[in-house]
Amino acid sequence: MRTVKGPTDNVIVVGAGLAGLSAAMHLAAAGRSVTVIEQDSVPGGRAGQLRLDGEGGTFRIDTGPTVLTMPQLIEQCFDALGESMAEWLTLRPVAPLYRSYYPDGSRLDVHADTDAMAQEISQVIGPDEAAGYRRYVDFVSQLYRYEMKDFIDRNIDSPFDLVTPDLAKLVAIGGFRRLAPKVEQYLKDPRTQRVFSFQAMYAGLSPQQALAIYAVIAYMDSVAGVYFPDGGMHAVPQAMAAAAAKHGVQFMYDTRVASVETVGRRAVAVHTDHGQRISADAVVLNPDLPVAYRDLLGREPWGVRRLRYSPSCFLLLAGSSAKYSQIAHHNIHFGHSWVKVFQELIDKRTVMSDPSLLVTNPTFTDPTLAPEGKQVYYVLFPTPNLDAKIDWRIEAPRYRDHMVQVMEERGYVGFGDAIEVESTTSPLDWQARGMERGAPFASAHTFFQTGPFRPKNTWGDNVVFAGSGTQPGVGVPMVMISGRLAAERITGKRS
Repeated sequence: MRTVKGPTDNVIVVGAGLAGLSAAMHLAAAGRSVTVIEQDSVPGGRAGQLRLDGEGGTFRIDTGPTVLTMPQLIEQCFDALGESMAEWLTLRPVAPLYRSYYPDGSRLDVHADTDAMAQEISQVIGPDEAAGYRRYVDFVSQLYRYEMKDFIDRNIDSPFDLVTPDLAKLVAIGGFRRLAPKVEQYLKDPRTQRVFSFQAMYAGLSPQQALAIYAVIAYMDSVAGVYFPDGGMHAVPQAMAAAAAKHGVQFMYDTRVASVETVGRRAVAVHTDHGQRISADAVVLNPDLPVAYRDLLGREPWGVRRLRYSPSCFLLLAGSSAKYSQIAHHNIHFGHSWVKVFQELIDKRTVMSDPSLLVTNPTFTDPTLAPEGKQVYYVLFPTPNLDAKIDWRIEAPRYRDHMVQVMEERGYVGFGDAIEVESTTSPLDWQARGMERGAPFASAHTFFQTGPFRPKNTWGDNVVFAGSGTQPGVGVPMVMISGRLAAERITGKRS
């Protein structure tokens, strides 16, 4: 594994997102002096939280990821510092993981326990489909075992690093076939096919385009389980930052890094918008990768310019007086069309004509996020990214009203009238927050943007990247790993 050149005693981490915090904790654990510089007043980056005052009190609403899987990867950060995650953060299992609704009126609850899920499928669809589900679990569990050590949880310097016995095993079980036909090999009903392949959206692809190796995302949530922290998802970066600070990591909030000063291919300092010059032996950049290159390093390599980006999303965050007894914590509402959804979002670059959507109700698990008797709703509609010819300055208010109408059509009676406070985020807003092409899911995981072909996490002698834009990729688990991999580029791999 290649590591940075020269001294590494003093490290600056730019950005206190989950990846930056992961890197900072592992660096501190290895004895480095670490300073984290964050433009916001709190840690978290995309995993932020709004506080909106409504009738009777304050609504606390997460603004970023809502699905937390593989908590052991967060626990590793605390373990590195000799801390117990349980003393800093309380995670509760979400049950069911998802409640999925279909246009024929049927409903399917998704459970992490294989026996419980098989029973659910048997009751809703039939015993043959339940048997197929059990075989699918065996397949994705194999994928996880073969992928994690050699292809996800390590720094990769060249494609030759992938030539391991596990590569042959992945090929043998069909990991490099397309996801949709591979899922169909086990699951015959469109309802189970959808709920166990929609995760391809996180990788920026349709199930028809994605490689079957991305079924590992289905393993991470639908088999390994989904959790929710007391205090919302924002409690995760808050706890990580507090533990890091206890162990000597310095945090500079409300400070934007304007540029990284380089001499040749070596970073020597960062310059802030306050006029400060802070010297460094090594620098970790947590902003979105193309933004980090262009805005901080003043360059844009061809490999970064050529990237294709994932679809975006329109987000409606609402504090509400309405409670819906039929829903769970995470709810997926599928439209009639499926293949067409991805064609519209990715190929035609238009909004969905027959939407599939995610509705998260975090107060289902943690009522303290809203005033007594009130609810929080996080409504996500996938949209094209800013490569589409949509003027969101004009369309955003219309699309917000369209979302409310669809919600009411899908069973959320009186949803619009019950909203007390709200905030919307369009692709244009994501871009303003530093996400290239307004794509919060970063560059798509096409074959040539996957694994060793994804932009590498180093530049020059001593600059390292962390986050979803670099290796290993998108999603909270991958981002947590990327932070540790960034730290290892500086410290070397620790046993």
